[in-house]
Amino acid sequence: MGRGNEDNNGSCEKVFESDKYRWCGAMDKIGNYEIQPFSKARQDITVISQEGKRRLNVHALLEIDVTKARETILALKGKQDISFTGWIIKCVGQAAHEHKQLNAYRLGRKKIVFFDDVDIPIPVERVVDGEQRPLAYIVRKANEKTVTEITKEIRMVQQQTIDATTEVLGEDLTRLEKWVIHAPFWLKKIGVRLLRRQGLLKKKHLGTVGVTAIGMKGRFPGWVIGMGGPIATLVAVGGIMRKPGVVDDKIQIRDYLHVTITADHSIVDGGPLARFISRLTELLETGYGL
Repeated sequence: MGRGNEDNNGSCEKVFESDKYRWCGAMDKIGNYEIQPFSKARQDITVISQEGKRRLNVHALLEIDVTKARETILALKGKQDISFTGWIIKCVGQAAHEHKQLNAYRLGRKKIVFFDDVDIPIPVERVVDGEQRPLAYIVRKANEKTVTEITKEIRMVQQQTIDATTEVLGEDLTRLEKWVIHAPFWLKKIGVRLLRRQGLLKKKHLGTVGVTAIGMKGRFPGWVIGMGGPIATLVAVGGIMRKPGVVDDKIQIRDYLHVTITADHSIVDGGPLARFISRLTELLETGYGL
């Protein structure tokens, strides 16, 4: 990591931990700065994002009334440990189980594999060496678990002991899997390419329907549109906004959740996607699983 600052005469005082950051040139108009390494975590995100760019992604931006669910969760506070994110994972798992085209991968050139179990990868943010990093965790068989079980599972991995070598939470990795995770950047890119049409391996190592709850990290009044990545379907949860809505022909103040669904158009068409969205909306609006 390197630091520098410009003095009043336009000259620059440079303080670096490594000579590889030392350079010469005009420093006026730059001001104070800090140089940090492009970490392996950022490299991994780059690999995943680049894979998402090549897919035939279709996005659906939704506003879903979650007033009833939030009231129920608040009423259960102190009686049961239920997280809002855990409840969303439960609803997504159920909807994907009922509409398997959203829980599917390419298998070779001419086949598609549909799964009964909905394995939901989520990012769990932890601090590693002073850096906020989203570590991967997969909620296996989310469609079979209760909201309480999912919440407990998330709480457990949030407390898991980690170090700089940790990339995946909650699973015992083989030597080969550990080697792949810590392989050089270029080798990871090749590995992701090799997985493109290997649906069974993707299910095993990446899960199927991803959930990322950006709106749970702070005030976020809107949608987030994900790249999709290599997973089958991505549900990106944005913020919650209170605004007027019509209930029983009456205008009331309601809580609306912003959700973006990103699906692979090479696997799912508009009709199945619409039916999945309809079912997921129904589950969220009725407080399913609570």
